[in-house]
Amino acid sequence: MKKVLIIEDDVAISKLLEFHLIDLNYTIIKAFKGDVGLEKALNDDFTLIILDITLPNIDGIEVCKQIRLVKQTPIIMLTAKTEELDKVLSLELGADDYITKPFSIREFIARVKAVTRRFENTSGTKKIIESNNELIFKELSINIDKRKVLLKNKEINLSPIEFDLLVLMASNAGKVYSREKLLELVWGYDFDGYRHTVNSHINRLRGKIEENMVTPKFILTTWGVGYKFNDELKIPSHEKSQSSIE
Repeated sequence: MKKVLIIEDDVAISKLLEFHLIDLNYTIIKAFKGDVGLEKALNDDFTLIILDITLPNIDGIEVCKQIRLVKQTPIIMLTAKTEELDKVLSLELGADDYITKPFSIREFIARVKAVTRRFENTSGTKKIIESNNELIFKELSINIDKRKVLLKNKEINLSPIEFDLLVLMASNAGKVYSREKLLELVWGYDFDGYRHTVNSHINRLRGKIEENMVTPKFILTTWGVGYKFNDELKIPSHEKSQSSIE
């Protein structure tokens, strides 16, 4: 059974989202307070969590943080236009996406479909890399089946979307991707104005795998175009056996 948890204190918005998610054949569970929503999120399994930032008792930022300590359930945050810092914090804490109020139902449905499709491993990323299970670079190893990343033999904790982004770029090392193309392949939609979503996730991913954010060596910026993974760090096939993930 596919279930969505809506944690939103605005009753009208909650009902609107519920109405359209039911049309997508989801069972809906609702919570109107942060602490209640957190308890439900931790004690049940959901296909998706819709999480407002401004909530009674515990705000959405803290709820997201607590969920990510134990679960990788996809999370879409709902934010107000004035909550720019909160948007950044949401992504840094592991939210998969966010939507700024007010938003269109068309956009909301597109985001829901994209996030859930990606989590179920049917996104464009899997289709591109499905024939290659392991990617080995200097100091960095990526096991796709296990969704495991090691940097200098230390496991790196990535959110689902960070992992998909890393795998897409690393499996096509040297290829330059525009922000629009990454948005299409990893997020699964192409709404105008959301290229900053890509930038935020690139920065967060760099913060986890780069020693120096100012001069990154894995994820490189191609000015005026987009990003690419450094193909010069790829380990030759005859050396992989010594560097592979155990």
